[in-house]
Amino acid sequence: MSIEITPSLLSKLMKRIYRLLRTKNIELREIWCEPSELIRCINTTKEGVSEVVNNFTFIKKKRGNYKDYYVIDKILFIAEAIRFMNNDFRNLAQILDYNGFEELVEEILLRHNYEAITNFRFSDKSYFRKKTSQSRYEVDVIGLKNNLLLMIDAKQWKRRDPFSIINRVADLQYQRAIALKKNPDIFSELITKLAQPDKTLKKKLPISIIPCIVTLEDSGCRRNDNKIPLIPISKFNSFLGELSDFVDKYKIIKINRITLQKKLI
Repeated sequence: MSIEITPSLLSKLMKRIYRLLRTKNIELREIWCEPSELIRCINTTKEGVSEVVNNFTFIKKKRGNYKDYYVIDKILFIAEAIRFMNNDFRNLAQILDYNGFEELVEEILLRHNYEAITNFRFSDKSYFRKKTSQSRYEVDVIGLKNNLLLMIDAKQWKRRDPFSIINRVADLQYQRAIALKKNPDIFSELITKLAQPDKTLKKKLPISIIPCIVTLEDSGCRRNDNKIPLIPISKFNSFLGELSDFVDKYKIIKINRITLQKKLI
């Protein structure tokens, strides 16, 4: 018998799948479930599971050890479930470890038409390292859209920290952005990797870097003392959607030139 997939049913299904995922290893992105497990979770028949699965992109049927399994991608599940469980976004993100949290931030960027990468590492070869006494940096997530580049520090803190701590963490992210600007060759390689094809790069200049902090908890603050945006994951979608209207309220680092194959653009 055919199942009518209504918004109400989808919401119930998402909550049931969420409860199932809470029992699984948070370090795993893909969760393999036997059909019987998903049947109990969704409270339907084998045929009903197949029909429901066809409505979702985060569940795939795969075969392993001569058996059929349903594989749930937790990142895609959360990105989809937010439409039905918006008030539970913080709880949804808690089924991830810190790597998964970064991947969730990346996935949300991709859904807002950003080019995105995670775990970008670089060495500061400029004089700036003498001032900071730091020569190596890592940026959790970077997103590029048009001429706007977001450098994101993803913090999956499960508690509310004092503003002084968040303020200091945000200033460190600003330091990473300055260090990246001080190394034009590294920045150029990054932009070339993110922006394809190369002929579009001229149109993106000048590029505006905005260092950001995305947190699991809502600190209640939206900017630090240095105008670095502080964004709870529950509001990250709306932040991206409204950013063009409020970009002048945040700290911006302008990049006017990039080098490609020893030619200056």
